[in-house]
Amino acid sequence: MPLIRLTVPPGSLTEEGRKTVQRDLAAVLLRWEGAPDTAFFRAQAWSCLVELPEGARTTAEDDAPRFLVDVTVPQGALSERRRAGLVEDATRTVLDAAGLSQADAPRVWVLVHEQADGTWGAGGSVIRYADLVALAKEQRADA
Repeated sequence: MPLIRLTVPPGSLTEEGRKTVQRDLAAVLLRWEGAPDTAFFRAQAWSCLVELPEGARTTAEDDAPRFLVDVTVPQGALSERRRAGLVEDATRTVLDAAGLSQADAPRVWVLVHEQADGTWGAGGSVIRYADLVALAKEQRADA
């Protein structure tokens, strides 16, 4: 059950990017987790856009826009290869949404947080990674 939160400075996304970035990031996350492309798994991939108020973020150097992508996944969901692919694709997705080039990639930080098994709950129950894997296999077989 992935969660992705994008924090941006005000006005930093293009009009089109603002409309699409959340679903685009959720799709990137599901792809790298290896989740099946089903309505159930898409509905569980939460994406939040947090736009900071004017002047809330700066660096010691300049006021160029910086972006933070926080990704929370169940522990074990991402191998090193998948984590690297997720970071690369999430960065590209944010750059596209902001109308920026690859040269601006250092302004996008992606932090991957792994939620320990047994510490994620939904629907009033603890959700374990093994349960998600079994559900994904079942949904792939039904597709």
